[in-house]
Amino acid sequence: MSTAKFLDAKYDSKAGDRPPLALIAGPTASGKSDCAVALAQELEKRGRSGVVLNADASQVYADIPILSACPTEEERGGIAHRLFGTWDAATACSAADWAKAARTEIAGAHERGAVPILVGGTGLYIRTLLDGIAPIPAIDPAVRAEVRALPVAEAHAALSREDPARAAQLAPADTTRVARALEVVRSTGHPLAHWQERKEGGIADQVTLFPAILMPERQWLYERCDLRFTRMVEAGALAEVEALLARQLDPDLPAMRAIGVPELAAHLRDDITCEEAIARGAQATRRYAKRQFTWLRHQPPEDWPRIESENYTLKSICDILFRRFGLT
Repeated sequence: MSTAKFLDAKYDSKAGDRPPLALIAGPTASGKSDCAVALAQELEKRGRSGVVLNADASQVYADIPILSACPTEEERGGIAHRLFGTWDAATACSAADWAKAARTEIAGAHERGAVPILVGGTGLYIRTLLDGIAPIPAIDPAVRAEVRALPVAEAHAALSREDPARAAQLAPADTTRVARALEVVRSTGHPLAHWQERKEGGIADQVTLFPAILMPERQWLYERCDLRFTRMVEAGALAEVEALLARQLDPDLPAMRAIGVPELAAHLRDDITCEEAIARGAQATRRYAKRQFTWLRHQPPEDWPRIESENYTLKSICDILFRRFGLT
């Protein structure tokens, strides 16, 4: 990736050029946001503007800026940030919802001659934006209710008859995925694979992608997760959760299930001590980071650079990141 290619990639419909889209992915607490700001500031020094676009499923909610580690004004370093705190907790933001908003922001950035910089660790969001989403019709509510009422063993047995290929791919105890596959085939008359082959809305062929995946040393990251959760509580995370509980929202909403919310809610109900809530919240954060490690190591294309370093500091990673983008 040459400096010229990254800095000069502009949209010209007549020439057929594809505008740039930077992507910094990584597990939670890996320093993605700081790196995105540093990249945008470096671009500004070279005469281009950058805008940071959130690709984290928790940071989209306005009600939990502390618990989702949403960048503060100071941390944003004067760089424009979009899709942070855009949704109210009462409204679920699906991957399709986010991807639609992200496409609009990316197009707007390109029209202004800016470089959009995606930053986040929600793989489903990133995949939906780049590859598109299966155009599955709305599920019949009666079918959904019937399927969701089945014990998972019965649902898997039914799926083995109605969509044997999908059933063979799923663990018999995977309640969520088994139910989803069964409701799709029953409601639409076609198996899930039929719809997934028809993905639409992806922008991968419309942009020049400059990806980088941060893969820090795990012990360093886990210690950072523990410290960060403690600081979240000190910064007012309990008040965030208390305000959410006061709204009496559906507990199944994504914002109500965000890491830290159930744990701190249990403390506010006097079910556990504050120390136990912090310990559980930190543990949930580490488990989430572990799942992200697995996804990021195996799911993105092999040619997406994985940035690893034994001496993992934000400066060292930014130096590597700039070299990856040709900004040396």
